[in-house]
Amino acid sequence: MSREITFLIAGGDLRQIYAAKALAREFKVYAAGFDKNVVDFSGIEHIENINDMKERVDCIVLPLPASNDGVFVNTPFSKQNIPLTSLTSMLKDGGTVFGGKFDARTLRIFNKFGVDTVDYFEREELNVLNAVPTAEGAVQIAMEEMASTIYGRRVLITGMGRISKVLVKILHGMSADVTVAARKYSDLSWAEIYGCRAVHTSELADSIQDYELIFNTVPALLFDEKILKRADRDVLIIDLASKPGGVDFEAAGGIGLKVVWALSLPGKVAPISAGEIIALTILNILKERGGADD
Repeated sequence: MSREITFLIAGGDLRQIYAAKALAREFKVYAAGFDKNVVDFSGIEHIENINDMKERVDCIVLPLPASNDGVFVNTPFSKQNIPLTSLTSMLKDGGTVFGGKFDARTLRIFNKFGVDTVDYFEREELNVLNAVPTAEGAVQIAMEEMASTIYGRRVLITGMGRISKVLVKILHGMSADVTVAARKYSDLSWAEIYGCRAVHTSELADSIQDYELIFNTVPALLFDEKILKRADRDVLIIDLASKPGGVDFEAAGGIGLKVVWALSLPGKVAPISAGEIIALTILNILKERGGADD
């Protein structure tokens, strides 16, 4: 791969710092949008003020999400704001802005200036690899919140996607009794192949009382008040689904059920791994585009 590629990591949380560190093993990397006393910048050229950036770069890497308002870069570790429009002058001709979960307003800014954008969060390898820290983080939460071991517990997982498959592997290793609930019959078949019991989501109301621990991965309301009322009062529900989630949280609270809505776990429980996954994904994209040589 060409060692002449330069990167600017702009804003974000610890994932961005560790993405910068991973890229800095082989490339020149600048970092802006982080207060100096917050993180370790060894191996990275820290830019305290974005206006002090002298060199134009080949790639700008924005965080996940790239922006919260479509005006400024998402910079939770900095007191300074970075206007999205200010980044366009820092990019070489033909350069690329990478980011996660670009919204329409952010894209309009870059499109107006003819800047190439790539949403790394849409990449399959990133989502597959992120399933590992998500699943490990979910199990960690369960171990912290439960007054019993996971060994021998009756566990329900809803959905049979990337995260569920990793969860099954981990939970089987801990000797849990795992059932998977899914809507698609093909997913139920995969659940059985993975050594789980399988139940259709339409039958949840008849079986929910059997489970001591529930992991939801489906971003649709599966656990409404009617179903939740049938659950064991000591059950722990961990919702891993993105908004709006899969649980009626208000109803669960009224019933007295314990629910943890665990969003964005990779960045919270494993920022080093999550950052390295972002860096790997960006390099894969550059290789595919022919912008870098193996």
